[in-house]
Amino acid sequence: MNYLGHAFLSFGNGAILTGNMIGDHVKGRLALEQFPPGIKQGIELHRKIDQKIDTHPATMHAKLLFRADYRLYSGAITDTLFDHFLANDPNIFRGSDELLSFTQTTYSQLEAHKEFFPAKFAEYFPYMVQHNWLYNYRTLKGMERSLSGLARRALHMPPVDKAYETFIANYYQLNQCYFEFIDDLIRFVKIEIS
Repeated sequence: MNYLGHAFLSFGNGAILTGNMIGDHVKGRLALEQFPPGIKQGIELHRKIDQKIDTHPATMHAKLLFRADYRLYSGAITDTLFDHFLANDPNIFRGSDELLSFTQTTYSQLEAHKEFFPAKFAEYFPYMVQHNWLYNYRTLKGMERSLSGLARRALHMPPVDKAYETFIANYYQLNQCYFEFIDDLIRFVKIEIS
């Protein structure tokens, strides 16, 4: 899962949300010690979510669609695409208004903890809010932009045109992969948080 997935899987806890969202920017065990307990728990949860999703058979299957063209970036691509299916999952968000409300709450909770943002996350958080990245995962155009943003942040990633074409050509297959893991992932995270 990407940003929307990590935000949703924080289940409304602002400190856990912050840790979950900044998790990619905090490396190693020692770095955790600078954060308060809730944010630290969120960073650890982020790592556990990534581990769980990366090893799930449905994710492994989805990554195969992108591996020939994108090799190691196939995981980052599928993570981003899974946020599209989450944004459109009627069992999670009953419509665009509910998703929009969720994104605004998420940004407010993050803003309240901005003193703990690593420099890189602090740098692009205003753009995330301004362009409402979390909401725009809902649309195909938004996904095209998200993949382009991923390519800008990655050092050696090939152009994403082919990834977007593969996404469209295999839309229903990728959606099925999402549905094969989401319930397992939600159960897993609720156990981890409790």
